Formats: sequence, structure tokens, C-alpha cells
Amino acid sequence: MPDFIAALVSAILFCVAVILLNGATRLVIALGMAPADLAENGFVQYGLALAVAVIFWRRATRVSRATA
Repeated sequence: MPDFIAALVSAILFCVAVILLNGATRLVIALGMAPADLAENGFVQYGLALAVAVIFWRRATRVSRATA
């Protein structure tokens, strides 16, 4: 997979992961099961979303370099 496509898909995955994690956080907060310092758009959501995007990007670029 070309680096541009891998970066584009990684950016899309990051955005989708942030949206899904924010939704899950809102649900947990509404149910009253969240710790006191968990908030929407916080470090946990962005950190996990970034981890998902980086893992995909590394795997996509590693596969393309191995086949080239």
C-alpha cells in the first residue's frame, strides 16, 4: 500500500476512533460508572485513537516495504 493511502486511512481511523471512544465515554458517564477524572475529548480518547492509527500505519507501511 502506498504511503499516501496508508496515511489517509490512518487519519480516517483516528477520526472514527475518537468519535467511537467519545460515544463510549458519554455512555459510561451517563451510566455513572466513570471515574471522576474521565472526560470527553480527554487524553484517554486521543491516546487510544492515536495508538490505533499508528498501529495501522506501521503495519501498512511494513507490508508495502516488504513486498517492494
